Amino acid sequence: MRKTRSRLLSLTLLLASGGGLHAAPLVEDSLAQRAQACTPCHGKEGRAAPDGYHPRLAGKPQGYLYQQLLNFRDGRRDYGLMSELIAPLSDAYLNELAGYFAGLELPYPPPQPPTLEPALLARGETLVRQGDAARGIPACAACHGARLTGAAPFMPGLLGLPRDYLNGQLGAWRSGQRRAAAPDCMAEIARRLRPEEINALSQWLAAQPLPASPKPEARMPQPLPLKCGGLS
Repeated sequence: MRKTRSRLLSLTLLLASGGGLHAAPLVEDSLAQRAQACTPCHGKEGRAAPDGYHPRLAGKPQGYLYQQLLNFRDGRRDYGLMSELIAPLSDAYLNELAGYFAGLELPYPPPQPPTLEPALLARGETLVRQGDAARGIPACAACHGARLTGAAPFMPGLLGLPRDYLNGQLGAWRSGQRRAAAPDCMAEIARRLRPEEINALSQWLAAQPLPASPKPEARMPQPLPLKCGGLS
């Protein structure tokens, strides 16, 4: 426990060194240097960690990354290490940090081969591309873009993410462990999905290659199929 707290303090000081601490830096004082506090969990330059649970930061829309930092800091997302790490940081600094990672263009990992039988995998693709109108489940593509690479400024891409991460986040939305500003549209959608459907769409998404240009679309789809808090 003492070692964990010491590491957290060191990471916090590194991350915050541009936000009001005036001691002479021992290393280059740049945002890229300070952002290294994020890489022990999120991988080199924010490429994603190999454990499958810490997501990629590089190239995601700035507005999305900024909102998630606020959600961790303000208690809407529950992960103690993240919340404590960014607790002392200002809105402006968090937005600057989000902009740094959003501007990185780095290679994505190869797709993960699916382990589901074809019929279940096809169900996942149907949910991603078409949704299930009878149950009020919009297609993932209706918000995250036809190419599923997200849209600026607030919508994240769904490709290039490990299936364990996708499964974990949809499960967290479903259970209420992960929340967003009301109306929480993702929580609504996740609660309408059956556990086997979450696994199916996670497996299908993780198995897809990235398009030649994996950048988010320049603007979000309009109109969105559900009202979502914080997307303004």
